[in-house]
Amino acid sequence: MDSQTSQPTPSSRPSVPPAASSPHTFQVDLRGLVDLLSHHLYSSPRVYLRELLQNAVDAITARRAEQPDTPATVRLHTGDGELRVVDSGIGLTEPDVHQLLATIGRSSKRDDGLRAARADFLGQFGIGLLACFVVAERIRVVSRSARTPDAAPVEWTATDDGSYTVRTLPVEAHPEPGTTVHLVARAGAAEWLTGERVLSLARDFGALLPYDVRVDGRAVTELPAVWDRPYTSPAARRVALARHCHDLFGFTPLDSLTLDVPLAGVRGVAYVLPTAVSPAQRASHRVHLKGMLLTERAEQLLPDWAFFVRCVLDTDSLRPTASRESLYEDETLAGVRDALGERIRSWLTGLAAQDPERLTAFLAVHHLGVKSLARHDTEMLRTMLPWLPFETTDGRLSLEEFAQRHPVVHFTRTVEEYRQVAPIASAQGIGVVNGGYTYDSDLVEALPSVRPGTVVAELDPDTVTAHLDTVDPAEELALSGFLAAARTALDPLGCDVALRAFHPLSVPALHLDDRAARHEQARAEAEERADDLWAGILGSLRGSAPRARLVLNHLNPLVRRIAGLGAPELIGTAVESLYGQALLRAQRPLRPADSALLNRAFLGLLEWATHTDSPEGGPR
Repeated sequence: MDSQTSQPTPSSRPSVPPAASSPHTFQVDLRGLVDLLSHHLYSSPRVYLRELLQNAVDAITARRAEQPDTPATVRLHTGDGELRVVDSGIGLTEPDVHQLLATIGRSSKRDDGLRAARADFLGQFGIGLLACFVVAERIRVVSRSARTPDAAPVEWTATDDGSYTVRTLPVEAHPEPGTTVHLVARAGAAEWLTGERVLSLARDFGALLPYDVRVDGRAVTELPAVWDRPYTSPAARRVALARHCHDLFGFTPLDSLTLDVPLAGVRGVAYVLPTAVSPAQRASHRVHLKGMLLTERAEQLLPDWAFFVRCVLDTDSLRPTASRESLYEDETLAGVRDALGERIRSWLTGLAAQDPERLTAFLAVHHLGVKSLARHDTEMLRTMLPWLPFETTDGRLSLEEFAQRHPVVHFTRTVEEYRQVAPIASAQGIGVVNGGYTYDSDLVEALPSVRPGTVVAELDPDTVTAHLDTVDPAEELALSGFLAAARTALDPLGCDVALRAFHPLSVPALHLDDRAARHEQARAEAEERADDLWAGILGSLRGSAPRARLVLNHLNPLVRRIAGLGAPELIGTAVESLYGQALLRAQRPLRPADSALLNRAFLGLLEWATHTDSPEGGPR
């Protein structure tokens, strides 16, 4: 539109707008589009062969919809940097060639005559032969239509500069209906058209295709799929599946289970990993769409908790993305994911009922995945309760066995808290479960829901201290000077001192705190380092949480000797050493102040031990 068009005024008639310009057609730079495909849409040039197989299979599917008795064959021939693909499909007429092959984005699956049968096709996006330009500089297609037997064969030749020619051929050039595609390798891509490479790619992509596919006379398809074949015995089936898993994924499975969701058209097998993996690691699965390999890296196929299996399956209902290298997230995929998760859940409950030894072997490796599932599935928790292992003060036990031994199931929320109290609690007869590992505290807290009457309580320092024997008041009064010196030494660290008698005798001191105490310590340290304004803010956040405490064991001989020392400074140094040793025993991370204390106490004890009053030496 002309930018100088005048504007109407109140005294003049509105001007007549200029006529709209005629529409223009987008110009497509084919080389730029090929670069986009090869570097962004497709993960590798190898997908060119999938596109060729896909077009051939779809053409055969279309012909068989009209002529069910038609032979279904795809033949690939290699040599001299060229590839020829011959199919017995529906074929094309000259108008079809102009409409379908020369129009980017147009798919034969959109043709009105095939619209109703579109669900039977692999391709959905009309990219087709364009992907072949990733490895080819020239594509030649010769085709004869099975729908229009009187139509002459037609030849379409295209190059990667975006130009193409179309001409009709005599009947002798292509006497039978179907299509032949010729590729001529582009510079540097000849290896993709060699016989061994083409055979390898064809078997990888098309091993489950329902038609007869061959490369230079060698068979590609391997039907029925390994999980659908008849076997002489369950043992023979397990051996065959194990070999299949090793060939695909590179490991021998701990077990395998068939996946079958008839309503979603899903058949396949799940292989249980023989070694533990992180729950955060995304599992990759192989998915075939109507026999054609869609992706080897499907991540959203199973629930997150099922990270201990790898799947290979075939489906005819899930939708691919535009690149046909992953699955489209929709309601169908969500339903399949739930159904497959239920199948794995059923397998686990079946093992618990019928094969406890295999279940035990499985849980020894993958208990984390089952715990993840049991957190949200009460029935699974009830089923797995006798089998799931937990770290406890009685050893590695299931919650069921542990609850039978102890009227109250105490647990800690962190590994550090468990390490603090485990030796002492065990000696005092307190049963404690280490809930610091992933999912464990959640499962312990859920125990009463599947085992009515079970009492579960979080273990805190007060509970531990209450189970320790008190010291005779007269003896504690006699040690008041020692306790005062000990408290003075540890007060700057935010730690109190208590005197108790407990077993084992070999433990001189026990460091106890909880999350609230650790939070208060961290706040106090930050307040000391902060400027006046920030220190004031942190000071206003000061809490009333109990401080950490160092519980000294009155039964321990070393503690008794330290209590008998006369010098308050020496008592302080010795107590600081006991404090540091208690932290190290609990495997607690040391704060800078703790590290400085350990260093100071160590040097102080060395100085005391090496100090002499006489030439002959000897401790003071």
